[in-house]
Amino acid sequence: MLFNSITGVMERALDLNWIRQQLISNNIANVDTPNYKRMDIDFKSSLFKALDEQSVTQAGTDAVKPEFVVSDDLTHNNDGNSVDIEKEMAEQAVNSLQYALLTRLVSDQLGMLKTAISEGRR
Repeated sequence: MLFNSITGVMERALDLNWIRQQLISNNIANVDTPNYKRMDIDFKSSLFKALDEQSVTQAGTDAVKPEFVVSDDLTHNNDGNSVDIEKEMAEQAVNSLQYALLTRLVSDQLGMLKTAISEGRR
């Protein structure tokens, strides 16, 4: 039960991380698009929401529904575009590090399970 709840949290976090990576990449691709508004997700709120839904339904495989945030009040260019390329590159680096950490945690969790199974046979 504990293993399933921990992996459920990490699974939801990895899903949100992937969605956020797609949004950041889209923002970077549209840095020169007139009137484009930067998009992101509120990672923390989306993760808590996904975990609450999981605990209520106990489904464990439902798709994560993130809370999208559109930056329509910030304009960095004269053409109405709200993408700051330096901020996006920094966010992309942070997101990549977070993904690496989450995949490492999942790997370690599976390693502990493997050890418990193999040591239990002795």
